[in-house]
Amino acid sequence: QVQLVESGGGWVQAGGSLRLSCTTSGRSIRDFAMGWFRQAPGKAREFVAGISWNGGRTNYANSVKGRFTVSRDNAKNTTYLQMNYLQPDDTAVYYCAAVAALLTTRINDYEYWGQGTQVTVSS
Repeated sequence: QVQLVESGGGWVQAGGSLRLSCTTSGRSIRDFAMGWFRQAPGKAREFVAGISWNGGRTNYANSVKGRFTVSRDNAKNTTYLQMNYLQPDDTAVYYCAAVAALLTTRINDYEYWGQGTQVTVSS
């Protein structure tokens, strides 16, 4: 059984930084492209960033380009999301997800999901 566990969320002032981690167990992370999504209160879950199985390709939502960086360490079965210059609009629950296929931005393609970690950015 594949399990994903996010960590690193919290509270930060606008302009600050956080780094989220997603640790995968039950199967090698090399089998998956990994994605980060977020869901703010009253809004649909949306794609934030993704990374291919070997890190050779990444993809970002326009709203986070230049501020967020996705990376992975397959030896540690861990995916990261470095978030800089955070703004109040970034406040959401952040989820990592895995898909045993090519990198995709489509939420319905992802097969495994973590429980989410809250990120709160104050102005």
